[in-house]
Amino acid sequence: MERDIATDYDRMLDELQREVAEREEELYSEVVLREARNPHNVGEMPEADFHGVVQGWCGDTMEIFVRLDNGTIKEATFITDGCGATVACGSMLTQMVTGMRLEEAEWVLPEDLIEALDGLPEDSMHCAGLAVSTLQNALFDWRVDQMEKEEAD
Repeated sequence: MERDIATDYDRMLDELQREVAEREEELYSEVVLREARNPHNVGEMPEADFHGVVQGWCGDTMEIFVRLDNGTIKEATFITDGCGATVACGSMLTQMVTGMRLEEAEWVLPEDLIEALDGLPEDSMHCAGLAVSTLQNALFDWRVDQMEKEEAD
């Protein structure tokens, strides 16, 4: 009897997982699913040159860490407590800005990120805004720090 219950439970669980996967595939592009399931550049960066933190209106928080080399983003990483779409946005954004000059990265828009992800559903668009806002927050903090250093000289 217990074996039958376990088998039924396993069968129900498998079916539920298939339904969730099918629903995700209906909602999200292949790029979003790839980045959400296997994100790049995840983790805190020890001794980052600068980083930013933003909590979105949905309650998700993102942090972005950046390491520079002569004004070029050498490395960018992120952490988030957000949903799969937020993870995909952090992953794609850090890939996009790596190798960019700071002046270029300042002009990255949520629309650029959404395009790189081959789109997002309407109710996930704010995830791109959260990722870009976090990058902008980090860049702003770096600029303020640079201005303070120049004034001290």
